[in-house]
Amino acid sequence: MDDAELQAWIERISLEFFGIPFRHRARFNPRLRSTGGRYFLKSHDIEINPHQLEAHGADEVEKIIKHELCHYHLHIQKRGYQHRDAEFKALLEQVGGSRFCSHLPTTMKPKRRVEPYRYELRCGRCGMSYKRKRRMDPRKYACGKCRGRLELFILEVT
Repeated sequence: MDDAELQAWIERISLEFFGIPFRHRARFNPRLRSTGGRYFLKSHDIEINPHQLEAHGADEVEKIIKHELCHYHLHIQKRGYQHRDAEFKALLEQVGGSRFCSHLPTTMKPKRRVEPYRYELRCGRCGMSYKRKRRMDPRKYACGKCRGRLELFILEVT
C-alpha cells in the first residue's frame, strides 16, 4: 500500500464513520517507532506507521486511522480533541477506534551488555568493599561507612 491508497482509505473512513470529508494529507511514516499514527495540529495532516499494517493487519490500522480522525475532526470543530477530553473518548467509542495501538515486536530495546566488575575499593579501617567497573583514584574518596582510606585492587576478569 502506498500513500495514495492510504489517502483514499482515510477519506473513505472519514465520510463513512464521521460524515465529514478529510481534506488534508495522509501519508505513511516508517520512522515512527512507538506510536501507530499521529495528527499534526498546525497542518492537520495525519501520519500512519506502516509497520502496524505489516505486523497487525488492516483491521488494526483502521482503528488507528479512526483514532487519528477523532483528533482531526474534533480539533477542526474546536472541541476537546485531546486524549483526556470526554468528547474525544465518546467519539472514539462511537466510531470504534482504538485507544492504544498494539505493540510492535521491533520496538523492544535490545538487552544491554553487562560489564563485569574490574576494580574493588576496600577500606583499610573497617574492611568495607566497593566494586567498580571503571578505574578511579582512591585518594579522592573516603569510605562511606567510617571515612577511612580506600585501597584499589584489580579484580581478575574471566
